[in-house]
Formats: sequence, structure tokens, C-alpha cells
Amino acid sequence: MHRTLRSLPSLDFLRGFEAAGRRLSFTLAAQELFLTQSALSRQIKALEDGLGVALFERRHRALTLTVAGAAFHRSITEALDALAAAAERTRGGARSPGLTLSTTVSFASLWMIPRLASFRAAHPEVEVYVSADDRIVDLARGDVDIAVRYLPDAAAPANAERLFGERLTPVASPRIARGREPLRAPADLAQHVLLHFDEPEGRTPWLDWRSWLASNGEPGLRSAGSLRFRLYDQVIQAAVGGQGVALGRLPMLAEHLRDGRLIAPFARKYESTRGYFAIAAPRARERDDVAAFLRWITDEAARECAASGGGVRKAPGGKHTRRRQAATDHARSNRG
Repeated sequence: MHRTLRSLPSLDFLRGFEAAGRRLSFTLAAQELFLTQSALSRQIKALEDGLGVALFERRHRALTLTVAGAAFHRSITEALDALAAAAERTRGGARSPGLTLSTTVSFASLWMIPRLASFRAAHPEVEVYVSADDRIVDLARGDVDIAVRYLPDAAAPANAERLFGERLTPVASPRIARGREPLRAPADLAQHVLLHFDEPEGRTPWLDWRSWLASNGEPGLRSAGSLRFRLYDQVIQAAVGGQGVALGRLPMLAEHLRDGRLIAPFARKYESTRGYFAIAAPRARERDDVAAFLRWITDEAARECAASGGGVRKAPGGKHTRRRQAATDHARSNRG
């Protein structure tokens, strides 16, 4: 490898620096890239150490670029834009016609894929490529046409279409929920194995059993055992297989509850401040196939919310679509 290439900083570090320099906030940049603030801070520190120069002045409640940082930021912004343009030119006519959708592994496997047949039936001429990955792509620079992202309402881009919110409640297979140790109240979870979504970077504490138990009057509950999984769809597979009780995410699991694979034994559900949003890439918004898919997915979401009792389709304030002038068109989340 050429020695100049060996000395290049990590592209992830450069993307983090570009976002932090543009937003002048580690917190806002981390949200944009779907990283924790501490992870982004470590990236910036590693970049500064590798370059041997301070890029930011860290003041009380303020972040500014140093002289060297400002010059480097201009160069990096131009370089990233040039890389994105080169990639777009290269992929140009090489890509087969179709629509590429990016979303998380769990949303794709549990909600999206079981419903895609109805879109294909209505639009057989549109090829759909589902990219299920827990990395977040940059819609302004990638080859993705639509992303479905799991975001706080306040972080949704101005052009995002809110599909539905999320309610959390324990779920289990019928033989577990109605077995020898039936689940009648949260305290009964002490007799069962709890299935945990073990998100490696700790970005989703609201999906942790401790949070749910604390909000339902059982902060010190000790379960009979625990199993941990890195992917949420694995948690649900284990629950369907009768290996324990999972913290269910509704309406993502609506089909599992309707067909009886899972039961939600408790009436009370905790409603999250996060939701699922469909976001079209800036370059793809005027395409007919993208518009058709957005209409289809929002209609599917509306039907799902009506079937499950409603109440999670609307964003705060009663609007179906979030509008924020200051938001960006970037997306990462989730992991979810």
C-alpha cells in the first residue's frame, strides 16, 4: 500500500469531524450520525492525536474550530463531496433499475418483509432491494433511495414521514404466558427467563428490561434467568420458541400477536418517545417509484395503527408528518 494511503485517517473519523465542525456540537453531530456523544468525542480525540494538532477549542457550553481545524474542515468537506460525486458518477448507469430501501434488520424482518408482497402486487414493475443493516447510511451521499429509521421525534428530518410510534410490553409464547407459572402481573416475571436485547454500544436504554420494570413498579425484580442477543429479531425468535419473555415492540410485532405466536399478557403498555420514519433521499424524491413506495408504506402504517387500536400513528401535536426547518436529511437507528 502506498505510504500516503497508510497515513490517511479513518473515514469514519473524518465523517464525524465534518459533522461536528458543521454543527459545532458533539451532541448534535453524534445524533446525526447515530453515535453516542462519548463515542464521537473519542473519534475526534483519536483524529487530533493522529494529526498532532487540536481541531476544536472546547469551551464551557461552546465548541469552536481552531484555525487549523477550520482549514482542515474546509478541505475534508470538499474531499467528502468529491468522493460522493465520484461514487455517484461511477454507479451511474451500472445499477439496475429499482428502488433501494435501507432499514434495520429487526424492522425489515419483523414488519417490512412480511408486507412487501402487497406492494409488489400493486406495482409489479418496481424492483425493490431491501438493505437490512444496522449501520446508518448518509442519504445525501449513498445509493439508498428511501430509509426507514427509528428516531426520537425531535430528531426527525423535516421531510420525514412518521409511520408510527412504539409501545413496549412483555410478550411470550402461549405456553409460557399460560403455562405452569402464568403471567398475570409484572411480579410474575420473577418466575421466568427474561430475553434481553444486548445492544453493544448502549444506545437504546429504553429497550432495557430494567427501565420497563422500574416504570411498572418492580425495580428490584430478579428473574429466574436471562438470555442475551445482539439482534432484536433473535430476541423475538427465542420468545416464539418458548425460551423466555421478551420486551415486545408494538406495532412491530402486531402480526405475531394477531396470529397467536406471541401473547401480550399485561394490559399496560409503555409508550416510547421514538418512532419509525420514512425518509426519501434528496435526489430520489421526485421519482414515481419512490413516491409510490412512500404512499404504500404510509398507508400500511395507518392500517396497522387502526387495526391495533390507533394512538401511535400521530406525532405529538396531532400531525402525521414532522416538519422541522433545522433538521437535516441524514439518517443512522438504530439501532432498532
